[in-house]
Amino acid sequence: MTLTPKARMLNAYRGIVSDRLPVAPEFWYYYPAKVLGVDMIQFEREIPLWQALQATFRKYGTEGWGVTFPGARSSLKIEGRSSFTKVSETRYVSRSESVIAGKTYASAQMYDQDEPSWVMEYPVKSEAEAGPYLDASLGGDLDYDFTPALNAYRAVGEDYLLEMWLGAPFTDFIAGAMGFEESVLLFHTWEEAAIESLQRRFIERQLEMIRRACEATPFESFCIGCSSACNSLIGPRLWRRWDKPFIEAAAREIHRNNGLLHIHFHGKCRDTLADFAELNLDCVCPFERPPGGDINGPEGLREVRSILGGKVTVNGNVHTVETLIRGTPEKVRQEVRQIKEAFAGEPRLIIGTGDQVGRETPEDNIYAMIEEAKRGENVPV
Repeated sequence: MTLTPKARMLNAYRGIVSDRLPVAPEFWYYYPAKVLGVDMIQFEREIPLWQALQATFRKYGTEGWGVTFPGARSSLKIEGRSSFTKVSETRYVSRSESVIAGKTYASAQMYDQDEPSWVMEYPVKSEAEAGPYLDASLGGDLDYDFTPALNAYRAVGEDYLLEMWLGAPFTDFIAGAMGFEESVLLFHTWEEAAIESLQRRFIERQLEMIRRACEATPFESFCIGCSSACNSLIGPRLWRRWDKPFIEAAAREIHRNNGLLHIHFHGKCRDTLADFAELNLDCVCPFERPPGGDINGPEGLREVRSILGGKVTVNGNVHTVETLIRGTPEKVRQEVRQIKEAFAGEPRLIIGTGDQVGRETPEDNIYAMIEEAKRGENVPV
């Protein structure tokens, strides 16, 4: 029986054998913009991500995953204004100001025609501002609106696995207010009890969103991402202390509601493989190869399989630079075969990329990855 792309992804998340292995290159920003023929400013500001991914997965005939975002309105009175100003032939700056409890917080983001936007100015400028801002961010009641997410879910249908985005873990919540460097200093200088209080409130707020989403929507899977909340930046010890508790609570609540949880975990991950298995995460990606990651070749893949013990679905590992951009179609095929051989007979496998596919990637290499991944049946041992 021929399955749909979404069904193959869900089977992999659940450890169910499909007609063949799913193959899901991470087409995130660069390639969808290329497929649609738009620049990055148009892509980010005018086109829903789910729609761009749908066009891209359809073009290449692959499985895949993507996210859509829940809407929320706070009961707190927040005044603000924004502007979008051209600063060069290819760049615009988006500036915003929010007045919370009489204090003005300003932020700015740079938009470039060739690259995804990046933060120029964070709202919190000093440690003294951090407490009031973070407190306000977790204050008030939220009125959730899942209508746009539901519309996206229905439009995507069986084309790929569209997941509800749950944001990022706790350390990213702090860094999102003041930047990574300043957030590291805050964790060092603040009393631990004050940070623990924020952590508890953050987890409670996120769990409320998860409960509402599970009650109000038919989404099968939810996704937690990361920026600084990973081994490569804060290390496994701090990740376990400040970020793992949220992921553990989210997994428990989602599983209680018969949902699935997917974690996008950048960079190195060997030191937390056992944590992934302990948490019974349904899927983790992208298991990057060096130098960005630490899952290297057949030996590294066999170690991943051994530690995860069939409890967690693996998605990723094809090197996006050395293999997909700089390699040949045959090198791509060899790397895909390495992954398939290391996980032979394991249904909890998705052939994916070690993070985002770059715009420089030759199409011949993309097709080689897809064709090699689809070759043969997925037969359990």
